Amino acid sequence: MVKPSLTNSTLESAQFNDRLEAREKIGKIFEYLFLLGLLIGLFVLALLIINVLHDGLARLLTPGFLTETPSRFPERGGIRPALVGSFYLGVIVLLVAVPIGVGAALYLEEYAPKNWWTVLIEINIGNLAGVPSIVYGLLGLAVFNYLLNFGPTLISGALTLALLSLPVIIVTAREAIRAVPDSLRHASYGLGSTKWQTIQHHVLPYAIPGILTGVIISVSRAIGDAASLIVVGAVSFLTFDPGLFQRFMALPIQIFSYITRPEPGFANAAAAAIIVLIALILALNAIAIYIRQRYSTPN
Repeated sequence: MVKPSLTNSTLESAQFNDRLEAREKIGKIFEYLFLLGLLIGLFVLALLIINVLHDGLARLLTPGFLTETPSRFPERGGIRPALVGSFYLGVIVLLVAVPIGVGAALYLEEYAPKNWWTVLIEINIGNLAGVPSIVYGLLGLAVFNYLLNFGPTLISGALTLALLSLPVIIVTAREAIRAVPDSLRHASYGLGSTKWQTIQHHVLPYAIPGILTGVIISVSRAIGDAASLIVVGAVSFLTFDPGLFQRFMALPIQIFSYITRPEPGFANAAAAAIIVLIALILALNAIAIYIRQRYSTPN
C-alpha cells in the first residue's frame, strides 16, 4: 500500500518540475525578446544621435552660433533668442507647475475626503495626462492670450507648458506619496507631531525621489514641445532676447523653422540646434537626478 503512494508522489513531483522548467524556458525566451527590443531601440537612437552630431557639430562650433540672432543666411544665423526663450520657459514651468502639482498631490492623498468628488477629480487628472499637447495650446490660447489678455508672449507659452506638465507631476507625485509606509506616519503621530509636521519632515523627504522622477519627465516633455507653442504664438524669427511679456522663440520652433527652409546650410543649423536642445534637457535632468539621489541616500 505504500509503494503506490510513493509512486504517485514521485510522478506529481516530476510533473511539477517539468512545468517549472517549461515556465523558466518561456521566461528566458521573453527575456531575450525584451532585451532584443531594447537593443534595437538603443541602436536606432545611437544612429540618430550620430547622424545629428555628424551634421551639426561643426555648425555648433562655429563662432557666434550660440550668441547671435537668426539670419536669412544659414552660415551667419544663431539661436540666442531661442535658447534664452527655452531657458525661461523651463524655469517658469518649474516654478509654476512643481509647487501646484505637488500641492495638489498632497491634498488628494493626505487631506481630501474619499468621496465621489475626489474620485471624479482623480479620473480627470489621469485622463489629462494623455491629452495631446496641441489641445493644451488651444486652451492656453483661449485663457492666457485672450481671456487674461497676455497676448502671444513668453508668459503665455510658459503657463501653457505648465498646464501641460501638471497632470504628469500630480500623478507621479501621488504615487510617490502613496508609497510612503503608513508606519512612518503613525510613528510621527505617536511622538506628538501634527499632520503638517509629519508631511514636512517625513512624508515629503521620503517621497522626493519619486516626485522628481515625474518632474524630470514633465519638464523634458514641456521644453521639447512645439505644437502648443505654435498655437500660443511663438515666432520663428526674432532679433532680440525675449522678455516675459514680449514675443518669444523656443528651440523646437527654431529647429522647425530651419528644417523647413530649402537651403542646405539650414539643415546643419537645425542639427546643431537639436544638439543644444538635447544638452539643455540633459542638464535639467542631471540637476533633478542629483537632487533625487541626494535625498535617496540615507544620512
